[in-house]
Amino acid sequence: MSNLPESELASINQLIDQFTSQLWLAHGLSENTLASYGSDVRQLAKFLQTRGRSLQTAQSADIEAYLAHIFVNQSVKKSTSSNRKIGSFKRFFQWALHSHLRHDDPTIHLILAKPLARLPKSLSEQQVEDLLNAPDESDLGVRNRAMLELMYASGLRVTELVGVRMLDVSLNDGVLRITGKGNKTRLVPFGEDAGETLKNYLNNARVALLHGRTCDEVFVTARGSAMTRQMFWHVIKKYALQVGIPLSIISPHTLRHAFATHFLNHGADLRVVQMLLGHSGISATQIYTDVAKERLKNIHAQHHPRGS
Repeated sequence: MSNLPESELASINQLIDQFTSQLWLAHGLSENTLASYGSDVRQLAKFLQTRGRSLQTAQSADIEAYLAHIFVNQSVKKSTSSNRKIGSFKRFFQWALHSHLRHDDPTIHLILAKPLARLPKSLSEQQVEDLLNAPDESDLGVRNRAMLELMYASGLRVTELVGVRMLDVSLNDGVLRITGKGNKTRLVPFGEDAGETLKNYLNNARVALLHGRTCDEVFVTARGSAMTRQMFWHVIKKYALQVGIPLSIISPHTLRHAFATHFLNHGADLRVVQMLLGHSGISATQIYTDVAKERLKNIHAQHHPRGS
């Protein structure tokens, strides 16, 4: 703002001070938040000056031009950063309108940027193989292997996995009856490998862990109670560290994401994946096609002679 005349600069600062003071009185915002609002409006005022405008005379086109300017020249690429500035401007011009400093609000038609959907982090097929082979042959290891295998084979949510009951499992048919979000029930196949691992757990390790006690849930602790989401999260982290998978790409739903991505990579229909994951709409499943495409692009770049 140093290239503005001192009188104009003082006028802008006074205006912004009035604005932030009113925000503090009305909403009790923190000093950092008020400083951010003030900074955003000052930067806008500086830009408006290059167009022969001021905060009192700015039009919608001027503010849109400023947002385009900072996007191109100042690396404000994140929708969250852009939305914060839009929020600052909307609050300022609403205040100016109510304070009779303007007769209109030039931000009324400004729309907040839609945040880009974050791609779920997915493991490679080799990383999944390493994770599934990590547990030992102890009773807890057999249980953990069965949980990992079942999650990867069926794409269950963690809450669905730990909530599977004995009466929900059909080893003969190779399917689970799952009650997911919205209390909706679906049948999910789990395949031969996961079936053998699950059968071994049910016939041996589970019996040993229960030690004569009873539990409705399939997966139990050494105390004979049902596993929890937090416990399973510790299981995944433990084996990820053991086989050298960075924790930055691990989450409780890592194997669910891997199930969907690898299924699509091998030619599965998106609608089938939607049904197996228990998504109510196709849009939630669509993101996995983006993950699959991104991985294929990376493989191409690494291995094709003209890939990079």
